Order: sequence, then structure tokens, then C-alpha cells
Amino acid sequence: MFDAVRNSKRIVQVFLALIMLPFAFFGVESYVNNSGQGGDVASIGDIKITQQEFQQVLRDQQERLRAQTGQSDPKMLDNPQIRQAILDDLINQRLLLLEANRYGLLVSDDAVRQSIAGLEAFQVDGKFSNERYESLLRAQGMSPAGFEARMRHDLTLQQLAGGIGQSGLMSRTVSERILAMQTEKRLVAEVRLPVETYLPQVKLAADAVQKFYDDNGERFATPEQAKVEYLVLSMATMAEQLTVSHEEIKAWYDSHKDRYQQAEERRASHILIASEKLGADQARAKAEDVLAEVRKNPAVFADLARKYSNDPGSATQGGDLGFFGQGMMVKPFEEATFALKVGEISGVVPSDFGFHIIRLTDIHPAKEKPLSAVRDDIIAELKNSAASRKFAEAAESFSNLVYEQSDSLKPAAEQFKLTVKHSDWLGRRPNPALAPLDNEKLLAALFADDAVKNKRNTEAVEVAPNTLVAARIVDYKPSARQPLAEVKSAIETLLQRQEALALARQEGETRLAALRQGEDRLSWSVSKAVSRLDARALPAPAIQPVFRMASDKLPAYAGVEIPGAGYLLLKLSKIEPGEAMEAARKQGILSQLTNLKAQEDVQNYLAALRQRYKVAVHAAALEPQR
Repeated sequence: MFDAVRNSKRIVQVFLALIMLPFAFFGVESYVNNSGQGGDVASIGDIKITQQEFQQVLRDQQERLRAQTGQSDPKMLDNPQIRQAILDDLINQRLLLLEANRYGLLVSDDAVRQSIAGLEAFQVDGKFSNERYESLLRAQGMSPAGFEARMRHDLTLQQLAGGIGQSGLMSRTVSERILAMQTEKRLVAEVRLPVETYLPQVKLAADAVQKFYDDNGERFATPEQAKVEYLVLSMATMAEQLTVSHEEIKAWYDSHKDRYQQAEERRASHILIASEKLGADQARAKAEDVLAEVRKNPAVFADLARKYSNDPGSATQGGDLGFFGQGMMVKPFEEATFALKVGEISGVVPSDFGFHIIRLTDIHPAKEKPLSAVRDDIIAELKNSAASRKFAEAAESFSNLVYEQSDSLKPAAEQFKLTVKHSDWLGRRPNPALAPLDNEKLLAALFADDAVKNKRNTEAVEVAPNTLVAARIVDYKPSARQPLAEVKSAIETLLQRQEALALARQEGETRLAALRQGEDRLSWSVSKAVSRLDARALPAPAIQPVFRMASDKLPAYAGVEIPGAGYLLLKLSKIEPGEAMEAARKQGILSQLTNLKAQEDVQNYLAALRQRYKVAVHAAALEPQR
């Protein structure tokens, strides 16, 4: 509701950003579910994280990546570090919930309602829409009660985060020193030893190319490929096949008219005198004084809001909060607002945020949406409802048919009125451009021995919610190794540059040792001024060595290999103080430092919780399930 409340805990965002798998909103289907089969992946005291639950979270994460990036490579999540990170996040969620319960942290119904009303996904024309809210939840297979419970969990963790985040503060001395380090300028000269200089010295052994080719066969193998035909049975395709009559639409509208009532909305402005700074008594007294000014001259309400209100979001707008319906504000504020007439000003209204002075500026009366305005929504809902039932009935029959008549997809296509589709060449690795054939399980079935040799149908694989795909190979190219003649030139070039780079590195290290002994006979480049805030003049591998060079005795020297290019010698001749930083940039860096400190505090806190609750990870059960 109030921007003062929404924006006062920036550290909370840092805290929650450390948790990859958010509790609220969409995509997390597994929350606290200790049932399942297979070995437990981890335990937190007596609480178990099952293999089934972990696999579900991996699938959810894959779908989230698909939605965010448009890419879907399941093998990416087979990376041990990534799987461990996802498990760590899941463990962290459980630890935080246990800790929140230990402290008895609670979130009011009002706070949950306000948070939901503020989500853009549930808004139409900038206003919360209960119809859209319920429709989106149904599409996700969720109930309002279930979603609100998840929101409550999320908000509970924000309370916990706020307390921990307050510790993410740096002393002024430390922060000023770090800022000075960021702006200081280092004058650096360089000498480059490029690979090309050493290429004429390289003499490859007679069998070097052949040996590299033999030892690195996988680098020269073309992957197996296949062209396939496939069928897609989905709730969406079934919905397209359905028609809805006007009589059905009218009957639905008449029987659900309560859903098409647009509730009364009110527009109000307010002046908030927050109590957390002044204390309740002083805040109330100040609010009474401001109210007296307002009553003397109501026309200056907006000016007084800009002058006195502690709600920064609305204060700049003269206190205007826009239109809102019932259930979107805290109860005392709502009751006072809905008791006013347009133009009236309330008395001092207390709430958890402080004391409000409210002016009602407009009313949108309740009204019923006509059938013409909601006709398309009703058609979509009726089709989705019928398609959902039809899909549930058809899924098993479709799966059985493609299995029993495994030499062709045509029987299933005819029975379910589907079109047999054809792909271009594809490989074992998922390629988002070839969706829906970018599913790891489907590709594994397609490239199984029986499917390749006998060109049999795959089983019906669920590639997305309410979407089944069955496929069969129609053309196949096995993996093959490129002939040596085709890759010989590329191998020679690669080996020559590797040898030349080794020679450049060897000479560079020799020269660096001499420089550090005081023998400087090199022709250095013109010195460049670089800082930690702007090191664009340096190659990326040279940045850390430059700022790690000791400054107590100058000149100082360092050397670094530039991958594929050669070796770089560096000479630090002078360090100068940086220029004064602009206030906005300085504040931005200080915010980053505070956030980094908060992250460190959170990680330390989570590490302590792992010790307290005796977390155990079962590495064997964490391995990818094949």
C-alpha cells in the first residue's frame, strides 16, 4: 500500500536475492513436501528433502530458465556445482522457515492482501482485478488459499531478512578508505610479447598433428543426428478444436454474475505522520496540528502533504494514492476512507504505520460488466475447462496407442485429429529453436537403440504441463569422425600457437625476474592512468595484477599471460589520489558495499543455522538421475 513501507527495506532485497528459488508468485510447485520415493538428498534435523522433491525443483528451475531466457538445455542443470547450489537454496529456505517459526514471526491478513494487490500480474489498467487473480491461479492449478499461504511464507521471510539486513553496515572509516581505493589512479606502462613474434621459432614434431588427432578424437567427431516426425497432444490444441455456443456463454454469464461485478473504488489522498521516528504520542500531536492547518484551508491539502507526509511515494504527488478497492488498505485506513463523502477530510486515523489525515477525492461506483465485455474471457474459460477434461481422458489413450502401434504415428493422428509434424536435423542436445523437441527425456528416447534401429515411436513424453509429444525417427546420421585431412591445417595452427605462447611466457617470466632485480632495459609504452572504476585501457587479464602490485616501493613490476595472444609485462610507476566523486556515484558505490556486507552477514547467519539444525547432504543421492 504505502511506498514508505514498500521501499524502507532495501536490504531485504539483497537477502532474498541470495535465494534462487523464490517462494511466492509462479513456478515453484514443491514447497514443503516430505513424501516421495528414492533416497533422501539432504536432511535438516528430522526434516528430509527427498529425491522426488529435489527432482521436482530441478524441473521447476528448468521451466523458469526456459521462460526467462528462451533456452532449455537440461544438461546445464547436470553440472554438479549448479545442482549443489540449487540444493543449498532449498536447504536455506527450510532453515529460514524454521527460524521464522522459532521467533514466532507472523504476517497479518491485511499485509498479505496488500502484497497481492500490488502484483502487476493481477492488475488490469493499473488496478487489482479479482477476476484476473482467480483466472491466473486456476491456470496454474492453484487456489487463492494456497497462493495466499505461499505469500504469507514469503512475507514472513522478509521480516526475518529485515532484522538481519540491519547489520549490513560499514564504518565510515572503512567505507571512505574503500572509496579512495576505487578512485586512485595508477600510472602503468607495458611491454607486449605477442605470439606472432615466436611463431618462426616453432618446430612441430613430425607426429605432433597425428598424436593430437588421436588423443582428442572427440573434438573432431560430428554428433549423431536425426530427422523425426512427431505428434503434439496438448490441452491448447484440444481447446482449438472446441466450439462454444452463444447459449452456453449466456448460461455461464448468468450463473456467475457475481464474478462480473466491478466493486466500488475510491480515490483518496493522505498525509502520513510516521510514528517510528517520533513515537506515538508526538506523532499523534503533530498529526493533530497538521489536521488543524488542513481544516483552516482544505485547498492546500496537497501542499501540506508534500511538506509533512512521511510517505515519500505519495507525498510527491500531493498525497494522492489513486483508486483502490476494499481489501487493499489496512483496515483502519479503509474504514475511514469508505465512510467519507467526496471532498470530506477525516480526523486523525491511527494505523500500524502512524497517523493519517485522509481526503476522499473521487468515487467509482460499483457496476456490472456487460456480457459483451467479458464474452472472450468466458469463451476461453469454457474451452479451457472442457479441454482440460478432454485432455485428461485422452492422455492415457494417446500414450497407449503410440506404444501399441509403434511403427506409425498415423493411427494416433487420425484418432485425435492431430497433424503429423516433421523436424529438421536435430541432435541429442536440446535446442530451444526446435521446441517442443528440446526435451531431454524425449531426445533420450528418440536416440535409444531400439528407436534408432527399428524407427519405433517413442513413448508419449510430457514436455510441458498438459502437453504430450510422441516422435519417431525417419532419417538418421550416426556420429562420425572428421578425416585428418580435413582438420590437419587447423590442428597445425593450434599447436604452433600453443608452442609460441609457451615461448612468449618463458621469455616474459625471465624478463620479469630481471626487472625485479633492478635490470630495466626495456622500451616501455607511454604510461596509462587507470583506476578500479575505469581500467578499460588494460586487457582484462592484466587488471588484477596491476591493482595487486605493492605500492610501498616504485617502480613495481608484474607479468601476465594473455590467453591466445602472448605475454604482457607491466610497470607501475606512480599512484595518484583520485578526483572527488559525484555524490550520486558515491552513494551508489556505498550502497553496493553495504549490500556486499549484508550478503556476507546473511551467509554467516545461514552457516550458523546449518550447524544449529544439523544439516546433512547425501552426495550420492544428489547425482543426476539417468
